[in-house]
Amino acid sequence: RLYGRYCRSRACLVCNGIRKAHMINQYLPIIETWEDPYFVTLTVKSCYAKDLNSLMKEMQKKFKLLLERLKKRNQRGKGPKIIGIKSLECNFNAEMRTYNPHLHLIVKNREVKKAIIVEWLRIWGKGKAGPWGQHNRRVKKLEKDLIEVIKYGSKIFTEPNPNAKDKKKASRYVYISALYNIYYSMRGLRIFDRFGFQKAKGYNKKENSITKIFNFDTYTYFPKNLDWINEETGELLSGFRPDHKLKNLLNHRFNTTLE
Repeated sequence: RLYGRYCRSRACLVCNGIRKAHMINQYLPIIETWEDPYFVTLTVKSCYAKDLNSLMKEMQKKFKLLLERLKKRNQRGKGPKIIGIKSLECNFNAEMRTYNPHLHLIVKNREVKKAIIVEWLRIWGKGKAGPWGQHNRRVKKLEKDLIEVIKYGSKIFTEPNPNAKDKKKASRYVYISALYNIYYSMRGLRIFDRFGFQKAKGYNKKENSITKIFNFDTYTYFPKNLDWINEETGELLSGFRPDHKLKNLLNHRFNTTLE
């Protein structure tokens, strides 16, 4: 067995994978009962790094206002009950050097989808959000779309222009400064949330436990070897060898200047 501590950072792929598994167990059984779920993306006009944190906070505030308005309409019998999940994500456009924070949602049905988009546009007005920036489609592969909602706050590897039509031909980069700006702007904000329903009953997240071990081998990570090595025996822990695509990404696709 391997024992260690998890950082729980939003930028950590391992911790995000664990978090994703817990959330799938919580929400998939509920969403499977929805008769006609829709995947919705809500966006606003892109901004520069200095305005990113304030824009994210404003989006969270206005979405809360949106839910309150639609809830009151439902109570008066003038609209559907608003049920769904949402997450905050942000892309970086290296060509324009702008950031596009947006919300991904899965909602219960077509009526809920329509009500949310109409109210989102009404709250922001024409100067900040337009119909062309809002996207929706019927959910066809539920688990795949659920992962799309809960997977992360930003892409690690991204194309210089995330809006490009032919993304397969574009070279991907890791924009370190831009990623820092995104995660720093998300500090203190709730990335994922639900509305209109409770979590699945009977789901119990296992509590972390501490196991004391006295006889163990120590492995140290050596970047040049791309592996953990037992310094006493020279034994490699994983034997992992990256392919040429990963080597190219690691050696030539890190950009530390653009932000």
